[in-house]
Amino acid sequence: MYAIVDIETTGGHASANGITEIAICIHDGIKVIHKYATLINPRVEIPTYITTLTGISNDMVKNAPYIEQVAGDIYELLKDKIFVAHNVNFDYSFVRYHLASCGYTLQNSKLCTLRLSRKIIPGYPSYSLGKLCHQLGIENNARHRAMGDAEATSILFSLLIEKDIEKQILKALKQNSKEQVLPPNLPKQDVQNLPNLPGIYYFHDQHGKVIYVGKAKSLYKRVCSHFSGNNPGPQRQEFLKNIYKVSFQLCGTELVAFVLEAIEIKRLWPKYNRALKKYEHAFGIYTFEDQRGLLRLAVDKHHKAMNAIYTCNTMAEARNLLIQLIDRFELCPKLCFIQTNTEPCTGPNKENCACGGLETVATYNSKVNNAIEKLNEALPTYAIQDAGRTDNECSCLLIEKGKFYGLGFVSNYFNINSLENLKPHLMPYPGNDYIKGIISGYAAKFPERKVVFA
Repeated sequence: MYAIVDIETTGGHASANGITEIAICIHDGIKVIHKYATLINPRVEIPTYITTLTGISNDMVKNAPYIEQVAGDIYELLKDKIFVAHNVNFDYSFVRYHLASCGYTLQNSKLCTLRLSRKIIPGYPSYSLGKLCHQLGIENNARHRAMGDAEATSILFSLLIEKDIEKQILKALKQNSKEQVLPPNLPKQDVQNLPNLPGIYYFHDQHGKVIYVGKAKSLYKRVCSHFSGNNPGPQRQEFLKNIYKVSFQLCGTELVAFVLEAIEIKRLWPKYNRALKKYEHAFGIYTFEDQRGLLRLAVDKHHKAMNAIYTCNTMAEARNLLIQLIDRFELCPKLCFIQTNTEPCTGPNKENCACGGLETVATYNSKVNNAIEKLNEALPTYAIQDAGRTDNECSCLLIEKGKFYGLGFVSNYFNINSLENLKPHLMPYPGNDYIKGIISGYAAKFPERKVVFA
């Protein structure tokens, strides 16, 4: 037995909007045998644009029952039926959420007539309920009213049952079928094509634009996890509605997937990615020449227009490193902005310091250049060699002088021990401390996969 449902609401997501009307047509697989409809007082103002669309006004629902007054009747009609709707996850999320607020737990199998229509009667330019019904000659004299749309969906459902030669409805109802939990506009084949391998995946909108990038140890399992549950929040509902396609890149390892995800989010700036978008080097050590010609070192926040000689996540890390350079190379703490008071210089060369004009510009600058050179020499250069996308290759990620250089895939027979030979086979990418931290953490955990270059 099927319950064909349509609702009208005050907005697009259940957690912050109410139901203004619900209609249920009980269908026995051949015809509709019972109908139920009621207006509902949503306890919130109905927006003008909703009234314009549906014709349901605040005055119309003023004396209508509240959801808790009809929840029991709705639950009894739905509890042992297959829940059917056009874009079923929208209607189901609203009904389930508001019944739950009244103490009723709805757990139904679901069928989506939008998805089923694409499979059983392919080839139509649009599968929105109004346009599809018009193309099929199904009359609906009460469009955007719950009973009008429920009756039209019931006629459509009967047609789908009649034309379902390949048993698509039965396939969709199988327990292991994920058909009805998928977003309404996402082809099932896109998900079925995903391998259980590490990689990154892209969700695209109807124009092909990437709206989300994610990483995965298993692409198939991770993508499917986005569609489990019935979160009624606005972000998730809008997100699912806008997914029209899934594509992917195999990465060979979860490490490569982590790094590529960060790179692609910065490159594509997808609408629904929040994390990593604003990640930048937090602090850096910078060098500049002052009016006297003295080279100055300073710790400052990240500046896109300036190249730091060293980057890090915290001010303390950068200051500690700069203090070490001051002590080792006899630099001036005042010229490095570590000593900021007006007291005499406390540096290792305080008796003959450049800040007081007692050391020549050339001599002091030579010490600063030596400090920068030694710092660069001390920064590590190494590669991570790990599994590839196939058995015949390996993945390589390169850190050069403490900075992420790039990544790529080379043959298992390639001699990775030569930096000069390796670099042309890697794709250079912009890096940051997040990526550097991921790779250095991995290198510490798996030192046997680290190739150090002299």
